Amino acid sequence: MRQPTAGIHHITAFVQDAQGTVDFYSGILGLRLVKKTINFDAPEVYHLYFGNEIGKPGTIITFFPWAGSRKGRIGGGQVGITTYVVPPNSLDFWKQRLESFNVKVTEVERFQETYLQFQDTEGLRLEIVERESGENSNWSFGNVTTDKAIKGFGGAVLYSKAPEKTAETLESVMGLKRIGEEGSFVRYQATGDIGNIIDIDRSVTYDGIGGAGTVHHIAWRAQTDEEHTLWRTHVENSGYHPTKIIDRQYFHAIYFREHGEILFEIATDPPGFANDEAAENLGEKLMLPAWFEKYRHEIQSNLPDIEVRTLEEDVE
Repeated sequence: MRQPTAGIHHITAFVQDAQGTVDFYSGILGLRLVKKTINFDAPEVYHLYFGNEIGKPGTIITFFPWAGSRKGRIGGGQVGITTYVVPPNSLDFWKQRLESFNVKVTEVERFQETYLQFQDTEGLRLEIVERESGENSNWSFGNVTTDKAIKGFGGAVLYSKAPEKTAETLESVMGLKRIGEEGSFVRYQATGDIGNIIDIDRSVTYDGIGGAGTVHHIAWRAQTDEEHTLWRTHVENSGYHPTKIIDRQYFHAIYFREHGEILFEIATDPPGFANDEAAENLGEKLMLPAWFEKYRHEIQSNLPDIEVRTLEEDVE
């Protein structure tokens, strides 16, 4: 039986600088680089995955770093803001930490919650919010300890070209519930305990342009492969045009563009990132799917060297 989605599985974005992205998401935000692989459709480009200690669904942000690629513009038809959730009483820590790395932080209120809003080095819009729900991460890095570490996604703010149609997709296709409205925002909730709060900002009137510094797609969770097959049928029967089921090694995926022109993916929770390397060694080696293995030397020689490193601001 197909259940409503538990929430976000992962979010994928375009960037230019591979090492800068590692420094920001691992070095500053303290996330674990759980998988270093390639874009299966463009093997000259990394595909980097960051999350909690095992890359649990609902914690994973992924990037295609392409040096020299065009700069995008955040706007309609995209995820506008990616929301991270941290444990209660840790927002002051994060404000001080971000500012210590010269990241400009703005505090905003929405639905009686305080958010720290900021941008990464490529211009992606991020925010951090405190919530009780969701288990703490067991990953620590630099001066980010497990009692302060990012748990995963709190959710996202969607910028739609047709907000009412996107709202209909969230409710009638994905199974989220409308739980509130405030100003230009309408809030929806999925069944999970992280990656579950989605806001649509109806005030955005300009179109987004894909490119570095923008989100490519947002992926939603399916519990099993069997459920995933039912999801595809459900999406198609709802009047959308899903792709065939694609094997992404660490999950199976279908893609479709909802009527507000945001690219949606539905991804399976299994098999996960320990599918091809031990959990304790996640992200250490370039992992290639079997059909690219014979090209390893050529692929590796064309990719920039990257490393997860403690940044000087964190050195005692």
